[in-house]
Amino acid sequence: MRIISGKYKGKRLTAPKKLPVRPTTDMAKEALFNILRNQYNFSQISVLDLFAGTGNISYEFISRGTEDVTAVDSHYACLGYIKSVAKELDSPIETIKSDVYSYLEKVKRKVDIIFADPPYDFTTDQFSKIATLVFENELLNEHGVLIIEHSKHTSLEESPYFSNSRKYGGSVFSFFEK
Repeated sequence: MRIISGKYKGKRLTAPKKLPVRPTTDMAKEALFNILRNQYNFSQISVLDLFAGTGNISYEFISRGTEDVTAVDSHYACLGYIKSVAKELDSPIETIKSDVYSYLEKVKRKVDIIFADPPYDFTTDQFSKIATLVFENELLNEHGVLIIEHSKHTSLEESPYFSNSRKYGGSVFSFFEK
């Protein structure tokens, strides 16, 4: 895994093999950040990275100047890895150990971008519940976006607040907006 752009461009990171993760591919990540770059000034936004895994997406935001990044995952070793990389990069990433659904039910803070990369074998209802909780609890700032990464075999187009999707190889980014 490597950081695609920004201050830490080209930095390679090797996560422990024992982590239960599937990092976003470099091709998909680069395409996603090209889309976001045209809509946001990275140094002025706040980001919530759900099912953060290795922290791959969090590092991309930090590298591009985002200082307000929160990574949520239920796996202790994943959060330990994110903390160690954040320390190595001398960059602030707040880590929270929690079930994502529980976190979304109780958090009161609004952010600009919420990125969720749950396991690809989730049911459509499990994916949709993420969007439901985000919008029912009003967790996005005005002009904010929820992005859910999922398999090309899953469609979230019927979900409330679905805006559009982009496919990159076997991965799809579905965008949700108010």
